[in-house]
Amino acid sequence: MEKLLPAPVATAESFADDPVEEMHPQEFALVAKAVPRRQREFGTVRNCARRALSAFGIAPGPVLPGPGRAPQWPAGIAGAMTHCTGYRGAAVARTTDVRSLGVDAEPHAPIDDPGVLDLVTLPEERAQLTRLAAHQPEICWDRLVFSAKESVYKAWYPLTGRWLGFEDAHLTLDPTDATFTARLLVPGPEVAGRTLTEFAGRWLIGSGLVMTAVTVPV
Repeated sequence: MEKLLPAPVATAESFADDPVEEMHPQEFALVAKAVPRRQREFGTVRNCARRALSAFGIAPGPVLPGPGRAPQWPAGIAGAMTHCTGYRGAAVARTTDVRSLGVDAEPHAPIDDPGVLDLVTLPEERAQLTRLAAHQPEICWDRLVFSAKESVYKAWYPLTGRWLGFEDAHLTLDPTDATFTARLLVPGPEVAGRTLTEFAGRWLIGSGLVMTAVTVPV
């Protein structure tokens, strides 16, 4: 994950789950009735967040969901978490360096259900996926678009407190430098006196995963 993010961002990740016993009690209370797999997933990604926060001298504490189920970070911190099969990760930064950020990891596998693909992409994006797949069929471009839009949403929500649908941003992938741009199709948030019209991000494929990250500078 650290390869996708600028130096002011601290990251931590895990490819295996921590024991449930290592969960913070307040976090465990939220998933006490969940199956053990969900408990370990929930706790491990938050342990990653605590390790990342320690880079800024922040003492360990619970990372609890707030409005919209977005993580509640300590004052002066922007952050994001992600988890999928075999991977947990978190990224945090001081808001004096990064206004908002989003990260996402997904298995590097095609989206098999055409209905799901239609739900998460615009017609223009599906045409782009066809062109990209013709040149680099080894990349699961549909899954990459899904992950990128997840990262965009995670960066969007702390700035707006509003939902952003898959259809509310048009994604353009650049395979030459593994970057993407999400052009907003709805009014964007105001940051530092300017209205954002797009989000920029980077992507990486490896270890059976596709990972994406978005940072909004100060």
